[in-house]
Amino acid sequence: MSRLFYKDKPILGLDISHTGIKVMSLDPKKWLVQGYGSIDLEPLKMKEALETAEGTYLTDNLNLLMTEKLIGSANSKRVAIALPTARSFSRTFTLPISAEKALHDAVVLEAEQYIPIPSANLYIDYQVIERTKKEVTILMSAITRVVVDNVVKAVEAAGLQPVLIEPGICSVARVLTVTERGSLPTVVVDIGPASTDIAILDQGNIRVTGGLAVGGNTFTLDIAKKLNVALENAHQLKVLNGLNAGPRQQKLQAALEPSIQRILAEVKKVMRYYNERVSKDRKLEQLLIVGSGSNLPGIGEYFTNALVMPARVASPWHKLDFGKIQEPPKQFRPRYITVAGVASIPPERMWK
Repeated sequence: MSRLFYKDKPILGLDISHTGIKVMSLDPKKWLVQGYGSIDLEPLKMKEALETAEGTYLTDNLNLLMTEKLIGSANSKRVAIALPTARSFSRTFTLPISAEKALHDAVVLEAEQYIPIPSANLYIDYQVIERTKKEVTILMSAITRVVVDNVVKAVEAAGLQPVLIEPGICSVARVLTVTERGSLPTVVVDIGPASTDIAILDQGNIRVTGGLAVGGNTFTLDIAKKLNVALENAHQLKVLNGLNAGPRQQKLQAALEPSIQRILAEVKKVMRYYNERVSKDRKLEQLLIVGSGSNLPGIGEYFTNALVMPARVASPWHKLDFGKIQEPPKQFRPRYITVAGVASIPPERMWK
């Protein structure tokens, strides 16, 4: 998490991913939404915008989002930004209490051992999330400097002021902690359009992350190819039938299963790491599915059966109050969970 500038004033949440940008203006005390909007982006152009300083693609689309795509109003020019989790590295580790005096050096050493990028090319931040008489538990997050610098440049060029940057999965965790008993040891599966992020959330903090390049669009392509139908028809079959019982269940499940099994394999890997390396005494109690790809009927039951643990699609919308402004259509609501999380950071807590 990079803290760039801080005063206790309202902030906007901004979720920047490879496939789109979402914005939300939110009163975190009342969870009252004052404004929100989204815009879809071309993944290849967005990849270039994140990795190079050339062009104005991100700035142009930010301007378009704020001027033409905003429903309601924005209460600030100051933005807290969620960046793609796949572009970040998060890790929990413990140190002897004696090492706390040289915590920064210990964190950098851990980063150099764990992250396959030189620490000089990273922004690294950390916080102590647990402390006993013998040891401290550290949550470390790191994001490549080039991505952060290019995003900051583009956001400032759009007339906005960045005040905080965090991995998107941390934003998701903030919402789930408040709305879905996220204080319990929880597996979070965030299925986006092009990728899936996986994390263990425990006592309000991310403990370990993983991910893979399979998402909701992958499901659509799988159905189109297997059933030999157009993409539009494949999308309808996905969101209306999915894995639920019906006349096409066998064919649909056969189409979807290879990609879902890839997600499950990564979930099991992250769970195993948590159980063996992070916490041997706290049992994982639930799995929550979020993101735009969570609109696959029957996916909760599929994960429950495959992992023999309670799994369901998270539905935190009862927490958000849209007041007098129009709510997003039901099918689009999952895409706003990350931006709601980053928008809900109380300004006074940014330095804590």
